[in-house]
Amino acid sequence: MKRLHFVVIVIFVLVTSCTLEKTDYEAELSTETTEYIEFEEVTSITSGDYIISIEALNATLYKGYNEIHLNIINTQTNVSLQDKDVTFLPIVTDANGNKSSCPHAYNLEYNATEGYYLGYAVFTSESDTTISWQLYIDFQEGSQSYKVDQSITVEKQTNMNLNMTAFTGNDNEQYFIALVSPQSPGVAENDLVAGIYKYNQPTSSEGTFPDPSQYAYSVVQDYTLLLDPRMPEASMGNHSSPNNQDLTMENDGLYHGVVNYTMTGNWTLNFIFQNEKGETLKGTEVSTEFTPGIEGAKSDLYIDILF
Repeated sequence: MKRLHFVVIVIFVLVTSCTLEKTDYEAELSTETTEYIEFEEVTSITSGDYIISIEALNATLYKGYNEIHLNIINTQTNVSLQDKDVTFLPIVTDANGNKSSCPHAYNLEYNATEGYYLGYAVFTSESDTTISWQLYIDFQEGSQSYKVDQSITVEKQTNMNLNMTAFTGNDNEQYFIALVSPQSPGVAENDLVAGIYKYNQPTSSEGTFPDPSQYAYSVVQDYTLLLDPRMPEASMGNHSSPNNQDLTMENDGLYHGVVNYTMTGNWTLNFIFQNEKGETLKGTEVSTEFTPGIEGAKSDLYIDILF
């Protein structure tokens, strides 16, 4: 009887401790994530008779995935430039003068219904005193070519639900995974969307700057991102959830799956990244054991989120 009484007390202490730590954690870190749905102008560039307006959600470019809209208008006629070849190239320069780019859509697609050019950029760092970003945009109207460039500011991504990661796979290729949605998840089964990209190693020496062949990226086609979400805090004991679905590519060029958040708080999306042959390029399995009081181990490929 004494032994049973002791076991009951231990269980009560463990449960109470977990609940108190979780409550304190939520009180300390509770935050609201604003879901942006309106595209607004970030900046504009004038070249000859044309003005190019660059739009993004919340009129801001963030580290991570950004959908980009371009409107090109003739200032003399007030008529939009429609269905032309428009290229878009972001370049980042570091403190040593080294230049590189980031995953992006180089050839923008014209959306005839909405009247803008559609693209994206996955900015890999925010702007600061040592990092500067520049956009290079080219288009042609008739026999006239237009080449413009504009400095931009990339802000820190404060919404952890839109985090990203970059890594080198076992095939020595450089990959990038950027969360696209949900911006503001709920305690529910959430549609999880991510972009997965690869740097295309140049096959020739650099030509006239900015030579797009040196800064080319492509969407990774038909790979699989295995998903194991867990709460890594010691108080949560490596807690996971049922009904998650791995991410696979759909027709929009993005990877779609399902993540089931059973409570608010700090979650880690543990991944295993596999090619079309099922070969693992990055990522490790994590323990499925419940470990109260012990911080959960993470895959060597993961993204942390918080809501």
